[in-house]
Amino acid sequence: MKFKYSCLIFLFFTSLLSAQKTEYSSLLIPDSLKQNANAVVRLDQIDIVISSQRKMIVKKERVVTVLNEKGLESIDAYENYDNKTTVTSIQATVYDAFGKEIKKIKKKDFNDQSVTGGGTIFSDSRVVFLEYVPTQYPFTVVYESEIQTSSTAFIPQWFPLNDYFLSIEKSVLNVSCPENLGFRKKELNFSNFKITKTVDNSSQLSYVATNIVAQKYEDYSPSITEIFPRLMMGLDYFNLEGVDGNAKNWKEYGQWFSDKILAETIELSAEAKAKIKTLVGVETDPIKKAKIVYKYMQEKSRYVGIQVGIGGFKPMLANDVDRLGYGDCKALSNYTRALLNAVDVPSYYTELYGSKDKRDIKSDFFSIQGNHVILTIPHGDNYVFLECTSQVDPFGYQANFTDDRDVVVMKPDGGEIIRTKNYENKSNTQISKGNYSLSENGSFSGKIAIASEGSQYGLKFHLETTPPIDQEKHYKEYWDNISNLKINKTKFSNDKEKVNFTENLEISANNYGKISNGKMIFVVNAYNQYTGSVKRIRNRKTPFEIQRGYYDTDEISIQLPAGFMIESLPQNFELNNKFGEYKTEIIKNDNSNLIYKRSIFIKKGLYKNTEYEEYRLFMEQISRNDNAKIILTKIQ
Repeated sequence: MKFKYSCLIFLFFTSLLSAQKTEYSSLLIPDSLKQNANAVVRLDQIDIVISSQRKMIVKKERVVTVLNEKGLESIDAYENYDNKTTVTSIQATVYDAFGKEIKKIKKKDFNDQSVTGGGTIFSDSRVVFLEYVPTQYPFTVVYESEIQTSSTAFIPQWFPLNDYFLSIEKSVLNVSCPENLGFRKKELNFSNFKITKTVDNSSQLSYVATNIVAQKYEDYSPSITEIFPRLMMGLDYFNLEGVDGNAKNWKEYGQWFSDKILAETIELSAEAKAKIKTLVGVETDPIKKAKIVYKYMQEKSRYVGIQVGIGGFKPMLANDVDRLGYGDCKALSNYTRALLNAVDVPSYYTELYGSKDKRDIKSDFFSIQGNHVILTIPHGDNYVFLECTSQVDPFGYQANFTDDRDVVVMKPDGGEIIRTKNYENKSNTQISKGNYSLSENGSFSGKIAIASEGSQYGLKFHLETTPPIDQEKHYKEYWDNISNLKINKTKFSNDKEKVNFTENLEISANNYGKISNGKMIFVVNAYNQYTGSVKRIRNRKTPFEIQRGYYDTDEISIQLPAGFMIESLPQNFELNNKFGEYKTEIIKNDNSNLIYKRSIFIKKGLYKNTEYEEYRLFMEQISRNDNAKIILTKIQ
């Protein structure tokens, strides 16, 4: 009996240890990696095996300890697949804070859905992902997957660190590839991180990154792709969803893309050609013809997500778009290209990375990098760029999503990197002219016309089609310096030819002027007050960037209340430095009427981390002066 009892104890502890991975205990994480971290990546290993031009296997093992709710996003347990990419295995195991197994999650337990959700008409691109709801923190997820694909055009980039408030204990990349495929790589932002290249020969490559502490987000930081380490990879001989490719540079890529992907996609029916030629009529100017075509395309079609064809890369046939009236960015750009071709206006299919944050296609390293397609029309020594997914954008307007970045255009003789339109600082204007009056009890009543151009146009023109309740919400947030605000009247004017959007408003508010002890006090700058602040950051590490400059001017007539006299007016103020210019002026017409003038010019630019405090103080001075007050005394 004693022997049997001992065996039972042995079996019990053996089974207990088998369900416990002590190395996954959160207690073993060094304090330095927990500091500022919402999650800690204990291990992130990616093994990429490229066995031929048409076969690539990617294996992943990712061990993440999630310290709090914000760290859930760092689990990254998902894989994309389609008819050319197969998820051959996927699983996860969850452990508690002490390394005890909580749950095993098999492939059938992962969610599986279309990558584009409800906006897709048809799609063969899907994503399988883990959705785990924890009962306590911290916990650890061990995620393992393997995919196999015939598409070797997209070698996953390696990001040892891909987010803020995330620390890395160990990240490993292993790549193997036949010598004859022309494997290439580009290291970016490695110098400030603990990254070691352990193998680098003609067929193998390995890196190890260790003990990367969590990075705190700092306001105005450039994109993480510009400051965090990443490795880009590509092949000279690749396959894109069944089509073999051969390109060592952007010129060769553009030629291949035009010949193999875009060929025979711009054919239109005789009826469609005749219709667009009739609309263009006798017009001979290429840009004027393009404007007619663009307007026709906007009115005829609508944007939807369509993920079919060659990896989501081959556009729908122009004839199909013309017949169905919808398409994605590729389809609509290509359809517009077909319409322009029908009226003898040349244009180029153009790939880029579209986002609010400016992101270049790396001109010195060919690999497929874009996420969006637009159309480029040559115009003398310059270009006009068309966003074909919008039914409302003015012709050639780009601000805030595709502006000021390197893109690749598919010209007849090959690909070429060019730069899209840069909306210069003083072209991004907001010009305000208006008035307001104060009553004897401090009530405010005013009219204002606000005209916006450049990138500021893009922030405003949607108000024209915004529901009234949302318009009111917008203005109450915009004028959060005015309590008890009432929007009495709104009228909009959208001049797409001049790309100018004007807001005409009548507003009122109670108690704008504060009355106490026979005095009335109010802030002179009612309509365009900078009420924000630039956060103080001690020992800032990253450079800071102002991505888009702007220029605002205001001229406001002010009628003072009857029965009061001016006791104190703010001094005129002027400020100039490397970040911009600011100026205010108060002109006294008589004892009851003033004119307030204000201008602010902020320059775009990438600045050193050591200059941030100077910028913060610059904006603080503007905020303080924008809050300058007039004091009136009641006449006895």
